[in-house]
Amino acid sequence: MQGTRTFTDKIFLVLKGLGMGAANKVPGVSGGVVAFVAGFYEEFIYSLQKFNGKAFKLLINGRFKSFFRYINGVFISLLFSGMIISYFSVSKLLDYLILHYELYVWSVFFGMIIGSIYYISKDFEGWCTKAYIALAIGIIIGVSISFLAPAKENDNLLFVFFCGMISVSGMTLPGFSGSFILILMGNYVLLLVDSVNALYDTIFDVISGDFSFIDNAERIRMLKVLAVFTLGSVTGLVTFSHILNYVLKHFRNITLSLLTGFIIGSLGVVWPWKRTVFQTNSDGSFVFDSSGEKIVENYQRFLPKLEGDTFLAIGFILIGIFIVLALEWYGQKTRKIKQ
Repeated sequence: MQGTRTFTDKIFLVLKGLGMGAANKVPGVSGGVVAFVAGFYEEFIYSLQKFNGKAFKLLINGRFKSFFRYINGVFISLLFSGMIISYFSVSKLLDYLILHYELYVWSVFFGMIIGSIYYISKDFEGWCTKAYIALAIGIIIGVSISFLAPAKENDNLLFVFFCGMISVSGMTLPGFSGSFILILMGNYVLLLVDSVNALYDTIFDVISGDFSFIDNAERIRMLKVLAVFTLGSVTGLVTFSHILNYVLKHFRNITLSLLTGFIIGSLGVVWPWKRTVFQTNSDGSFVFDSSGEKIVENYQRFLPKLEGDTFLAIGFILIGIFIVLALEWYGQKTRKIKQ
């Protein structure tokens, strides 16, 4: 699947990584949907499942070039570079936009999910009784997850490792939002806000020549949490990729039906018209994270009134659908060129 990649292909891979990274950070949105619609989902799963015993042997024997080729290294490194860059750039922008233009941001993502459902289902010809059952199961699971009450924060390292394994499903399972799963597990702020901010501050300190953070117990704790979360995420990625590669190969129609159900069910999470419910203390006061922001607990959904903001939001939904159709067009064009 590697082939020869042009400079333009490499730039677009980084941009796709940016898109996946941004989508993974937004609760209710799945980076796997970006991979699916942009036409590189199966290569992504194929590449991840190459992290196996053979790859390990190549690595410990010092055959680094062979290892890099075997794991589809160009693809993986460019894609993950985009994701990493996203966490310190695009995702920060998204945080700002959600804070100030929440309705319109959710509308765009809602439109993208609708477009994704159209993209996945339009060429699917494997409908049968089993496929419809898998679709229904996926929808039920997706909708049920969106109405679960979140747990309390837990920084136990074993639980953090488990969070990493589960949350990474958003990259491998389209429609299954890893960020929203972290909210339900109570660790969204700890793992995607506080620990990432700690890493950002540490990098800035190191560049500035300031190593006083070594004596900062809270900073070191956050870095340990992030390291364990990252290890869990990598473990989950490799594990899920092997499972998905197997089921896509042997149960393709049922798997695609189930994934489509997940995506349809996720519409309940990204429904634009909702009120944010923040965590409160026993005295009714708000709970704040380390950056001074109120911590989100869940959302109350409602039907909108026919007014200006509603029509504008519908316009952003159409923009979201257009984005997915544009990605589909680009994906088809890229596949034709490679063929």
